[in-house]
Formats: sequence, structure tokens, C-alpha cells
Amino acid sequence: MLLIQNGYVMDPKSGREGVMDILVKDKRIEKMGTGLAKDLSEQELAECQIIDAEGKIVAPGLVDVHVHFREPGFTHKEDIETGSKAAAKGGFTTVVLMANVKPQVDNVETLQYILERGKTTGIHVETCANVTMGMAGKELVDMKTLAENGAVGFTDDGVPIMDVELVKEAMKQVAALNMPISFHEEDAALITNNGINRGKASEFYGIGGSPREAEISLSGRDLQLALETGACINIQHISSKEAVELVRQAKKQGKNIHAEATPHHFTLTEEAAIKYGTMAKMNPPLREEADRLAIIEGLADGTIDLIATDHAPHTAEEKAKPITEAPSGIIGLETALPLAITVLVKGRYLTMMQVLEKMAYNPAKMYHLDAGYLEEGGPADIIIIDEDAIQVFEEYASKASNTPFTGCKLDGVVCTTICDGKIVFSA
Repeated sequence: MLLIQNGYVMDPKSGREGVMDILVKDKRIEKMGTGLAKDLSEQELAECQIIDAEGKIVAPGLVDVHVHFREPGFTHKEDIETGSKAAAKGGFTTVVLMANVKPQVDNVETLQYILERGKTTGIHVETCANVTMGMAGKELVDMKTLAENGAVGFTDDGVPIMDVELVKEAMKQVAALNMPISFHEEDAALITNNGINRGKASEFYGIGGSPREAEISLSGRDLQLALETGACINIQHISSKEAVELVRQAKKQGKNIHAEATPHHFTLTEEAAIKYGTMAKMNPPLREEADRLAIIEGLADGTIDLIATDHAPHTAEEKAKPITEAPSGIIGLETALPLAITVLVKGRYLTMMQVLEKMAYNPAKMYHLDAGYLEEGGPADIIIIDEDAIQVFEEYASKASNTPFTGCKLDGVVCTTICDGKIVFSA
């Protein structure tokens, strides 16, 4: 048994919060309340692992529905084991992997390999399957079979799907399966150089860059198709104020519309791409201050209901290449919660409860996962946070260190991560 005492408990599902104890037994929360130690026998108390969480927040384990662990195929960048360690350090007890590995997750064999590897990590590792075979955008995968074998959703993240009829058919199928489908919204035909915003940043580098229209056009198309089909869709890593507004309007017409924001998109602008170079190159790119503020406004009013990291590890050698050749993406699992606390909570844009809702309960709910909440009988996936502690990021549990946040002082430290009732990380 595990007893967490005196912590300030916050449950985003019920909105319940206050100082209380949590008793954990057999992977579940046995009891929540005050003075729980007195209800235990001397023998139970002697056998119980006790954590004093006084002055700290006790919250559900975070759920990240957009991560890249690079296995199979690219384990020189990251693997399921190291990615899971980074997740646990960041307070994530559940992750949903993207399917752009090699071989792609368009077949049962690769799907089961990933899920079996995930079972050895100490956290809950789920994965999406692809939407199209080989991510080629021409033929749909066998969605029903992949769902029956453990896929929790579908995405060709990293590659936009341009065939309108194929997208519509995919949406019809996921609607029938009651599963989410996530879209990377960048029309490559409009992009000269990916990862860098067309504007001040692209002018600095003397390149064509990536215009906002690339995101706006596909977001508008897919939101309309979702309304027509009733599919549960997620607009991934939203970057432009116009796309935020498209989601806001679509949500007024349909209940299955979701959108995610990354910490880097609500924290940084294209100025960071000028300052940090390839370390701030990502798809879609960092845009303007008006876009950053629109994303924060979307988070505050519920238009954007998910915060996801798009954890994208690359090697130092890859990121050392010229701006037009280096791969896009940054790591994010270890910095996500501190960035949310520093920018959103300390900035008075969102409450801590709202952050937990978008980083735990909402993503779990969209993917039909038993996670992201704290209640008696519920899963013992719990994190303990010191909201006011400050940390400087220098070393990472991830294999990679490609992030512009190295050296930054951020508020919020994950002290302990508990998954299935077991401590999987302790600061």
C-alpha cells in the first residue's frame, strides 16, 4: 500500500480540490479523505509506504496524446524505454505514440511490437495506427482490425492527407468505431521551406518559409468534413490565430471537434527561430505574437481543449545541419508542465485546474482511456508537484536534448510520479 498525506489534491474530472490523503492499494485508489492513517491497523501502517505531500499539489498523472518515441526504426534518436523515462520525469503516466516509425503502424505486427515494448516501461504506452498504408495517402489501413488489436486512434502525423475523398472515408470509419482521428494540417504545396514561419524569420534566413495559409486551408477542410461525418477529430499542434478561430466556430456546430496546442506554440514566437536556429525549428512553425496570444485565448476559453508536447527527439548531428536541412521538432515531455505553470498559471491566463484538465482529463477522455482523474476506485496514476519550486533545464532523461529551453529557469517541479500505484520517478 501507498499513503500520500497532506497534499493539496486537484481532480480535473470533478473539480474537487483541497487538502486530503490518498490511500493506494493494488493499482487503484482505495480511499480519499483526511486522516486516513488512523483507519489502518498497526501492521498495515508498518507495511505502508508513506509520502508526505504537505505544501504540494497532488494531481492525476498527465496524459500526452502526441509523442514520438522513434521505435522501431529510429532508435538512435529515442526509444520506447528512454522516451518513457522522460515522460515519467515530466509527470506523464500515459502517452499515445504517433505512427510515423519504420515500419509504419499500418499492420498488426508493428502495432503489437510497440504495445509489448510499452508494457516493460512502468508507464502506460499506447499508440495510434496510421490512417493510410505507408503514410502514402492513397489507401486506408484496415482500421477495424488495428482497433481490435489495440490501436487507440489513427493519424498520419508528419504527413498531411491531401485526398479529400480518402479523408472523408477515413472519418466515416473512425466515427463507426467511435475512435479519434488526428490531423497534421500543413499543405506542402504552399510551403517553400518547412519549419520556419513565412515572415520575419524566413526573411532573416533568406528562405521562403512556411505560410500560415498551409495550416488554415487544411484545418478548414477537415473541420468541415468532421461536421459532415460526425467523426471525432483532433487538429494537431495548432499554430495560427486563424486556425484557432476555425476550431472555435466548428465547436459551436459539433461536439466531436478537438484541438491541441504545444507548450512551444503558447510560449515562443518566430523570434525564437531567429535566436535559437534549428533548435526552434518545428512543423508547424512558431509564428507571430498575435498567434501565440490567440492560442492562449483558445486554451482559456476551451476552444483548444488539449495540451500535447509533440515530443520530437533528434540527434545533435541532425540539428547541427543548416536551417533548411535540419529536421523539425523539439523534445517536450520534461519541460511541458513547467512551461504550462510558468506561462499559463503564473501568467494568470489559466488556473492550475484548467491546465490539469487539458493535460490529463481531456486527452484521456478523447482517447477513451481510464486516466486523468483522481477518485476512489480510479487508477493510481498520480503526480506530486511543487508548483513554486524553480528548476533550470540542463540534462534530460530523453536520449535527445534538442530544445530551446535548455538553460531556462521555469516554475514547477514534478517531485514524484506514480503509475499503477508504483513510484516510477522521484526527484
